[in-house]
Amino acid sequence: MPQSVEKDYYIWRFLSQPSTTIGEAKSIIQDVDHLNKKLRVAYKQKTGFTPRIQPKAPRSTGKKVDWKRRSTANKYFRNGILLLQQKQLQKAADSFYNAHEKYEERWEKDKCLFWLYLVTKDKDYLKELKKSYHINMYTLLAADLTHSKYPKTIVVPKVFKRNSYSIDAKNPIHWAKVKAKMNRPSTDLEDLADDCKSQETVGMYSYLKAKACNYKKSYFPMPYRSIMKKFSKKRQALLYAIARQESRFIPASVSRSFALGMMQFMPFLVKHVAKKKGQRIDLDDMFKPAKAIEYADFHLNYLKKYLYHPLFIAYAYNGGIGFTKRLIKKKNYFRKGAYEPFLSMEKMTNIEAREYGKRVLTNYVVYLNKLGKPTRLLPYVKILTNPAKTDHFRK
Repeated sequence: MPQSVEKDYYIWRFLSQPSTTIGEAKSIIQDVDHLNKKLRVAYKQKTGFTPRIQPKAPRSTGKKVDWKRRSTANKYFRNGILLLQQKQLQKAADSFYNAHEKYEERWEKDKCLFWLYLVTKDKDYLKELKKSYHINMYTLLAADLTHSKYPKTIVVPKVFKRNSYSIDAKNPIHWAKVKAKMNRPSTDLEDLADDCKSQETVGMYSYLKAKACNYKKSYFPMPYRSIMKKFSKKRQALLYAIARQESRFIPASVSRSFALGMMQFMPFLVKHVAKKKGQRIDLDDMFKPAKAIEYADFHLNYLKKYLYHPLFIAYAYNGGIGFTKRLIKKKNYFRKGAYEPFLSMEKMTNIEAREYGKRVLTNYVVYLNKLGKPTRLLPYVKILTNPAKTDHFRK
């Protein structure tokens, strides 16, 4: 296998086997690409020692990021949010403008344009937002506020071939090899995408097509219709929204913390749900789309007992229900007030959950429309300050 998180996952599983010897553990640990907590714990339990590996040469991801410039942009944006809370509107607008000029990612520029509109009420910023090719919360809200249609860059790929003979979508080794090819400067991404053009590998295909066009188009696959059709349209949209954000519909996906499969279930949660369902399961079963969807649906049923809004469900799916409960019970979050609930959605300190929630909510609205249920984003945002309609914890 190429150096990859998928290889690290299998090394962790090898270390966790009772039959693995101390000598084998000491040998295999040198093949690890990134030492996470699970690998450290498994190695120490096996050998009694803390693992140390030889540093690996960094692999190209094909994308160069000016981190200094991005850090400066983030500081400008955070300062804008702080100034807004201090009611220094002109200074806040200046900070958002400076952030817009520094950011390079389209969605981050869109975020600044939206806040410039909120602070100044200048509708020219909404007009500029509507020109964006990117599908995000801000571009959809701009369309809502101007009573316009949603952008035309939303693509639901149509794929007719059932499977790819050379790629098994459920095999993490195959996905690791596709990623290795993807990151080679000499690779033609369009050609590689065509190799993955099948119903089974539509996640890989869509991901590569988006990357090939530098994300000028936003791909929203709708795979596994035979499995999904048994759910309500709202549940289908939520499953699709989470799967798109978690894995881009790649069944063999593995995260650095070893979240597994299309729905990115952590191993402890896999075991917990299996126990609740009375099932015996191997972790690799999470690479099967049907099983991943079954377990995600079960977990969403639990979250839905306490959280009724897709944004809060997304927070809980990513950061845990305890984190979400603590967040929304704070008196300065998701309450009625100036610039709310947008302000609460931006000032969260958990950056991963913050951005994850916005993206899942956007995906959810897109998928409801694609499933034939006409939906706009703005009404979902407006009710976030109404606890009776969003969650059980604030009643």
